[in-house]
Amino acid sequence: MPSGPRDTAAASASSAASADTRQRVIDAAIGLLEREGRDAVTTRAVAVAAGLQPPAIYRLFGDKEGLLEAVAEYGFATFLASKRVVPDPEDPIQDLRDSWDLAVRFGLENPALYALMYGDTSRSDSAAFQTGLGILRGRVRRLATGGLLRVGETLAANVIHATARGAVLTWLSMPGADRDPALLTTLREAMVTAVTTEKPAVQTPGPAGSARALRAALPDQTVLSGAEQHLLREWLDRLADES
Repeated sequence: MPSGPRDTAAASASSAASADTRQRVIDAAIGLLEREGRDAVTTRAVAVAAGLQPPAIYRLFGDKEGLLEAVAEYGFATFLASKRVVPDPEDPIQDLRDSWDLAVRFGLENPALYALMYGDTSRSDSAAFQTGLGILRGRVRRLATGGLLRVGETLAANVIHATARGAVLTWLSMPGADRDPALLTTLREAMVTAVTTEKPAVQTPGPAGSARALRAALPDQTVLSGAEQHLLREWLDRLADES
């Protein structure tokens, strides 16, 4: 017998209640994480903080590791929601600086959560983490099409991500008295210098910059066949790798 409106409403209410309980548990776990550290996040302690019995944690998350995975995923999603994406920024290099600062600020404001998110390389499978990387690659692509990229797109994205991540984790590992804000500014500017060029590629000697710009724009064209695109990309890759 098909379910009626009353059954559908009851199922919807049950699903909403489960989502609310799940979020309450995640919030409780984050609170313990930030106040007392990762070792304090036990299923029993989280259950008490959330006003639940421990079996409820196992029903929702499977075990402690499942709970920590959910907390990390929530952290990635929260960070992703804070990102401001400008499709056509007036100054792409300043946009890169601003996005790097945003990533670092999130880590400094959420130290224990950030350490959980980025301290374990297995977290890179997170859907929100991958979406965030997609946004970063989009910024890099805009730099490339504008002729402002000094290195290849993949290397640029890796340098940007690694410097922001390393800056936060290094800062958090230092004694408070040794934390000099100049460290963060210096790392950011070193990153900008390493991956970008202030002059567009057409104004700089050599073919590498122009090749990167053309390579970045290649996926948007429809004139060439697939085979022609493949061949042109091979040529552009060779030119782009020249220093």
